[in-house]
Amino acid sequence: MTLILLIALYLVLGAVAGTLAGLFGIGGGLVIVPVLIFSAELQGFSHEVAAHLAVGTSLATIVFTSISSIRSHHQHKAVNWAIVRSMGVGIVVGALLGAVTAAMLSGASLQLIIGIFVIVMAVKMLLDINPKPGRDLPGRVGLGVAGTGIGWASALFGIGGGTLTVPFLSWCNVRMQNAVGTSAACGFPIAFAGALANVATGWNHPELPPLSAGFIYLPAFAGIVVASMLFASVGASLAHRLDARLLKKAFAIFLILVGIRFLI
Repeated sequence: MTLILLIALYLVLGAVAGTLAGLFGIGGGLVIVPVLIFSAELQGFSHEVAAHLAVGTSLATIVFTSISSIRSHHQHKAVNWAIVRSMGVGIVVGALLGAVTAAMLSGASLQLIIGIFVIVMAVKMLLDINPKPGRDLPGRVGLGVAGTGIGWASALFGIGGGTLTVPFLSWCNVRMQNAVGTSAACGFPIAFAGALANVATGWNHPELPPLSAGFIYLPAFAGIVVASMLFASVGASLAHRLDARLLKKAFAIFLILVGIRFLI
């Protein structure tokens, strides 16, 4: 497959990921990682690095796509920067540990746990399970510990953290608008630290395909960044015209099937 065809393929993937993210309010990583694993298999990449490339590339794209999201939420005064600062160090440490953890796993093991995670998130989406406010925000130490856990899991699964950060902040009685905006701001350090760690841990891996920088596949990175940033607004617009709840359930069922495919 030529470089032009590769970039075209990933432009389409980025468009789909951006549209779904805007339509359902989900992180693009939940879409990008599974599809990148499938595309890596179709391109004949080694099974040992396919999942690692998907995770690393997803995190690298989130570095850029999170910037526009942060700007928008900041303009609407929806980002609680005090929470971001309190969680920040823990997030970075956790993201570095998550990337190292992923690098220590075999390709099959990483794909297995990604499959389980996708199914769990899909069931949560399908049944609309969300934690109810039940406690106040912890102090700086508690937020740092929470940030470490969120950063670790996010870097391990290749997501920006919104899937985990928003429920945590909502549970801590943070208004939903502020939980979403603050989560977007937390996504940048997760993605940045995780992407850098994936470059380092994957550097000179013997089974990497050409055009890779560690565990980041550059054609996929370029195509997804450009298209997802353009199409996120399309998804947000569609959310006001379509029955998003019905589509969300259909998408959740699709994710469950994807997760089962990974498990078997």
